[in-house]
Amino acid sequence: MEARVKAVCLSEEKGTTKKVINKGELLENYGLQGDAHAGKWHRQLSLLDSSSIDKMRGQGYELNFGDFAENITTEGLENLFELPVGQQLRINGEILLEITQIGKKCHHDCEIRQTIGDCVMPREGVFARVIKGGEVKAGDKIEIL
Repeated sequence: MEARVKAVCLSEEKGTTKKVINKGELLENYGLQGDAHAGKWHRQLSLLDSSSIDKMRGQGYELNFGDFAENITTEGLENLFELPVGQQLRINGEILLEITQIGKKCHHDCEIRQTIGDCVMPREGVFARVIKGGEVKAGDKIEIL
């Protein structure tokens, strides 16, 4: 299966779930335009594969893309969290991302953890910085470089 963007998600406040948007603008060395987590730091963008969300759904939880506060939900990258820091990804032949962190320390006041008692993001989410920006939308092809 070819890796693709399944959803692009944005939130204007930290600590909340993100909402799916039709398309987003990834800004170089910043992240997703309009997102609360964007900025000139190492966790500009968060990614989570849909297979990680499906694991939680398999436990009986009703979940939407963005519920784990991921900016980009991927499809076809089941081992996304096993890629090394420094690995580059290209989206749509144009956007260039570099993985900067695997997982994160969970803050217990996050919306999804309060709602269902668990969060897959600290274990299987990855963070990246935007090396080269551009427009991103569902269906865009993702390549591991």
